[in-house]
Amino acid sequence: MALSDRLLDAWYRGHPALMLLRPLEWLYRRVVQGKRRAFLAGQGDIYRAPVPILVVGNITVGGTGKTPLILWLIEHCRARGLRVGVVSRGYGAQPPQLPWRVRAEHTAAEAGDEPLLIVQRTGVPLMIDPQRARAVEALLAQEPLDLILCDDGLQHYRLARDLELVLIDAARGLGNRRCLPAGPLREPVERLADVDAVLFNGAVADSAEGFAFRLQPTALVNLRSGARMPLDHFAPGQQVHAVAGIGNPQRFFNTLEALNWRPIAHPFADHASYSAELLRFSPELPLLMTEKDAVKCRAFAADTWWYLAVDAAPSPAFVAWLDAQLTRLVASQA
Repeated sequence: MALSDRLLDAWYRGHPALMLLRPLEWLYRRVVQGKRRAFLAGQGDIYRAPVPILVVGNITVGGTGKTPLILWLIEHCRARGLRVGVVSRGYGAQPPQLPWRVRAEHTAAEAGDEPLLIVQRTGVPLMIDPQRARAVEALLAQEPLDLILCDDGLQHYRLARDLELVLIDAARGLGNRRCLPAGPLREPVERLADVDAVLFNGAVADSAEGFAFRLQPTALVNLRSGARMPLDHFAPGQQVHAVAGIGNPQRFFNTLEALNWRPIAHPFADHASYSAELLRFSPELPLLMTEKDAVKCRAFAADTWWYLAVDAAPSPAFVAWLDAQLTRLVASQA
């Protein structure tokens, strides 16, 4: 088990050795709380965009379903007649320059896997740059937009924002509720009291703590041909190799089991790089992966490689709440 996996297990299951990291956690909390206080006081170089900024982020390390929700938000805003753009850090990307406008024909190596997925799925104007404010300015210089979604960036306090959405994995929760490195939190639990909405990925219903949303499998897509097949393409009980290089691979494997398939799990690190050799498994079986992994594997995919397309399905209460917020934000810009 890799060190990162052992840490995750300790954070969410508990381990007495984490007590040794409390002094480092104390220092970490002081730093992040200091940045937050400076932001609230308006100190430092904070960029205020001329259009509303909606941040989709989390306070935990690991996957919470941000990319599927970003995809849903893009389509929902477009259905309301809004011209929407996206900015992202572009984790792991190595573009020729920064900021960098991501195009569908780019590679995951230069654009980053998540930004490339978003552009290939939606065609949305998307700019990557670790300095989100610079990405916003560059995107607005190229596109007339009504709203910009910031993929992650909750802790990027050099960019002013109009709405903050925080996603939490309903199954894992906040772990031991401690900050890095003694726990999985990027910011203290109290930060949740300041955000505009909390969404729990996998929750069955809304609660006093936040809204529910789920990831709904919709189809199997062949990496080579692009053929889109219904979920009954594989019979119940079908054994498959399952590849997941996401923040929480087990969620993907659980989804495949819920579809009555028998996955042989092959978890990889988040944003992992792949090769044909690395994904040559025995016995020979269909190989299923996430859409995020697929954008890095199409160039060398075999005929039997598929990705599972999933769509975010927020609760009706969240949709109603969001529509009210969008109406307010658009009216404020008129």
